[in-house]
Amino acid sequence: MKMFVDVPEVYLYSQFVDFRKSINGLTAIVEAELELSVLSGTVFVFCNKGRDKLKVLYWDKTGFALWYKRLEKDKFKWPTKLNKPSLSLSEQQLHWLFDGFDVFGTSSH
Repeated sequence: MKMFVDVPEVYLYSQFVDFRKSINGLTAIVEAELELSVLSGTVFVFCNKGRDKLKVLYWDKTGFALWYKRLEKDKFKWPTKLNKPSLSLSEQQLHWLFDGFDVFGTSSH
């Protein structure tokens, strides 16, 4: 299933996020820590500390959309040694991440 149409950019937030945060808490992270506009259509991806859940936030011109994915087994491959708050991905890499692939290598779930 394709969730996005014409994604301008995709950013992974490199730090783990408390998943009690919803749209308002995640937009605050984007604006304060990443210093990016949440209204640009850019897709922002967040991961929990257990690395078994992802939240995806974006503005679709009518409002915010928040997607949530939880793995029943295994963990998402997530960068742990970045010196910057975010990492840019292609839309294809985002879909690979959803499918369980390591976008920084070749292993899968």
